[in-house]
Amino acid sequence: MKITKLLTVLFAVVLLFNMSSCTSDSAEFDMSPITYQNGYFISNEGNFNSQGAKVTFLTRDLSLKQDDVYGYNNNKEILGDVLQTIGLDGNKAYLVINNSNKIVVVDRYTFKKLAVITDQLDNPRGITFANGFIYVANTNFVANTQSVTKYKASDYSFVSKISMTEVSDKTVEAGGNVFVQNASSGFGNKITYINTSNNDAKTEITIPNGQIGNTVSYKSNVYTISSTATDSYIYKITSTGTVTPVITLTGIPNATNLQIDNDKFYFSSANKVYTTGLATPTIPASPLLTAADGGLYYTLYGFNVIDGRIFASDVKKFTEESEMVIYSAATGSKMGSLKTGGLGANGTYLNP
Repeated sequence: MKITKLLTVLFAVVLLFNMSSCTSDSAEFDMSPITYQNGYFISNEGNFNSQGAKVTFLTRDLSLKQDDVYGYNNNKEILGDVLQTIGLDGNKAYLVINNSNKIVVVDRYTFKKLAVITDQLDNPRGITFANGFIYVANTNFVANTQSVTKYKASDYSFVSKISMTEVSDKTVEAGGNVFVQNASSGFGNKITYINTSNNDAKTEITIPNGQIGNTVSYKSNVYTISSTATDSYIYKITSTGTVTPVITLTGIPNATNLQIDNDKFYFSSANKVYTTGLATPTIPASPLLTAADGGLYYTLYGFNVIDGRIFASDVKKFTEESEMVIYSAATGSKMGSLKTGGLGANGTYLNP
């Protein structure tokens, strides 16, 4: 199997494997199969209608990576068209393939295919897990139809469809309930709360100011960021659907990419990344870092904060292989970068 040893990382790392040294920026070598544990999965969306979806694995010490782990472990099988997101639950990873209308289920430690879910899917975008069930948000922009489809996690069988009135995108779980972001690409101001203990009864929550940029779950609560052309806002939503303002980010326009790590908020405005504390947030006086300006719709296309590290992708407008730049979440300093092995790197996921 081909593994790339990365030497562009700007700090010392301990190799997880016994390797000989080399002097170039990176080098490929063969080694026996590994377990995809204690590392990160990077999702490469691929160009629309290109069947270019790919997953890259990066070790947690940032020293080794393997491209196209799905193809390698499944007889060079093509994953599909537009990898929207990856959901992790138990010992499984769920690869949501939007334009292929399927979810490929793999063992998260071997990446061997276990199953494929297709029933009732219609351009799936978001996925989460609650009480032994899988909830998938679907939005068909052409047909203007939206839904959340529900499956048994035990055998992937279809259970029910929950109709939605707005675009259904990011989907998270908090306190055993499901929250669906009814906004995409900076358009939309609603979140649907699905009460899983009450026959999946749904409640539409309107966020008071601006358009929603991103929604995350953290310590049994949901947080969302919304914005206008002049200011931005962070809101907390409890597991029962109560909305509370957290902070008004006066003077920071069009904020998006909300993430939470180590009790700190991280978010972006254009190519600037900001941070503030979760317990006592204040308006940041200056950005933590300034990333590459990829142009409208492409800047910070993939943005995650994990393990005290910021993973920010430069997708090169989908014309070439994406670059993932890794920064210290504490200082904003660049730690290293790598090519992601595919087009449109849109997310990084910890596989502990």
